[in-house]
Amino acid sequence: MNTKPTTTAPALIIRRADERGHADHGWLDTYHTFSFADYYDPAHMGFRSLRVINDDRVAPGRGFPTHPHRDMEIFSYVLEGAIAHRDSLGNGRELLPGQIQLMSAGRGVTHSEFNPLRDRPLRLLQIWIQPRERGLTPSYTEWHPRPEHATAPKVLVISPDGREGSATIQQEADIYRLKLAAGQSVTHELRPGRGAWLQVAEGQLELNGTTLATGDGASTEEAGTLTFTAKEATDALLFDLA
Repeated sequence: MNTKPTTTAPALIIRRADERGHADHGWLDTYHTFSFADYYDPAHMGFRSLRVINDDRVAPGRGFPTHPHRDMEIFSYVLEGAIAHRDSLGNGRELLPGQIQLMSAGRGVTHSEFNPLRDRPLRLLQIWIQPRERGLTPSYTEWHPRPEHATAPKVLVISPDGREGSATIQQEADIYRLKLAAGQSVTHELRPGRGAWLQVAEGQLELNGTTLATGDGASTEEAGTLTFTAKEATDALLFDLA
């Protein structure tokens, strides 16, 4: 008689790329995983503290002029081109593909984001996460990949305590960059009481046997092992949220 305990993979909810909201403003071509601006879908208002995932393509020399934010953790993951960031905290930075900037808007901050390149579009994922409390002191932090991250399949890029050189967020959220070569696999253990969201930025992989491609998302709130196997070179973000 087999007395070994059986295990089941966490059940997944899939959000396909072509199901997302879409807006083309000429200079900005954007896809919304969750309700945002003029796109409203009461079935897709966010996931736990994760409120916005926008897949933005910004025309050369164009961008978002100075505008305010408050009580939101906002980060950008640059995929192509470059982004020029300026804010009322005195930060002025340009970030390149693979780099992340994170701004804690707290009790209030203004910023602008532009594509400084005249010959290439900018593509980025812009993410909004609700903070653990309102009225926090605004702050700014970044994550840049180190040489050893070039071939690392899973790297912690954002965390509440800044461990392992990650950018610091004001929320119980651990965010990983997955960068897998074709055929490469990596796992993640989701603890009880946590939720996971995967967003595929580029490529194609299998998550516990379900194929996901560029722009697709998947979530689960069941504890267990998540196994990611790339079918082609893949770049993705994995959110582990309280």
